Amino acid sequence: MHWILARKISVQSREAVKKSKRWVVKIGSALLTDDGKGLNLSAMNQWVEQMVALRNQGVEVVIVSSGSVAEGIKRLGWAKRPTEINQLQAAAAVGQMGLIQAYESAFSKHQILTAQILMTHDDLSNRARYLNASNTIQTLLQQGVIPIINENDTVVTDEIRFGDNDTLAALTANLVSADILVILTDQQGLYDDNPRTNPNAKLISEAHVSRKDIEAMASPEGGLLGKGGMYTKVMAAKRAARSGTATFIASGREANILPRLQSGEQIGTLLIPDLEPMTARKQWLAGHLQAKGQLVLDDGAVQALKRTGRSLLPIGVLEASGQFRRGEMVVCVNQQNQEVGRGLVNYDFDDAQRIIGKPSLEIESLLGYNEGEFLIHCDNFVLSE
Repeated sequence: MHWILARKISVQSREAVKKSKRWVVKIGSALLTDDGKGLNLSAMNQWVEQMVALRNQGVEVVIVSSGSVAEGIKRLGWAKRPTEINQLQAAAAVGQMGLIQAYESAFSKHQILTAQILMTHDDLSNRARYLNASNTIQTLLQQGVIPIINENDTVVTDEIRFGDNDTLAALTANLVSADILVILTDQQGLYDDNPRTNPNAKLISEAHVSRKDIEAMASPEGGLLGKGGMYTKVMAAKRAARSGTATFIASGREANILPRLQSGEQIGTLLIPDLEPMTARKQWLAGHLQAKGQLVLDDGAVQALKRTGRSLLPIGVLEASGQFRRGEMVVCVNQQNQEVGRGLVNYDFDDAQRIIGKPSLEIESLLGYNEGEFLIHCDNFVLSE
């Protein structure tokens, strides 16, 4: 079989969550470090057990984890979070060691491998790096490995900081085409007012992310350890919705929170994207990038892309034109020069010329390296109207 199926589904209700197959789970500093007391290993083990339970139900899990800076601050004996970036970087370097060791130990009890991935904003704004990150995570998931992602605080500069891991989690959800983003926090979810100052504030169980009053409900204030309050979580949900991902904001201190969310229980806040996944993906992928080249596809490839949403292999391409680079947008057309779709290409033009029309098994012998069997992965391709 030369193609693989696209995975993404539309989550428009809690009932649909039961069918979701790929989750990004973000856990914040206050939860992970027990409000600055050091890594809460007991809580981490509980979340790991819950993620293992999700995997046993056929759900792939990617973790976006805060906690390295907070853990480093504790290990270094500092009384409060510093503001100077060199101090933050030093704390992150120290704390990241303990954070990853804790995850590795917890998952190893279940015979599950983990992988550490540190990223900066530049990694996701640069198209070639974006593809590298996407392909790496896809490969890890295929191998049954749990990717654990954090911002690369030890090398990041002010200009390229994500600023908070809620944003990183949303961008990761875009990157891996997740069905669900779960943001675990120390609050029950999103309220119609600040519950810390208004005891009559009501929890919002479910809402479309485009609701005009959603942002006004979110407090812009963050905790002592984390950088983001509820406002950054709502903005993260809006970012995730651009590629059709639904977002849960829920309390990480609730027992068995992840399986309960998966079961459809009325707990936490579900923020629903307004666009269907493919429509959202098209808006995000095709609406903001300039095409750098063109691929002419044979009839079999055209039919496979249109009918099954599968990935494009070199063997289905007849011609390539344009001096495109890996990670840039190319237009795919049929033999009558009618546009079929467009996507991010996995190979530079010169190398694409050498492998088009050839089986994927020959890529390495032809090029001397292999960036994957697909010329364009289904997650990075959108059909034209």
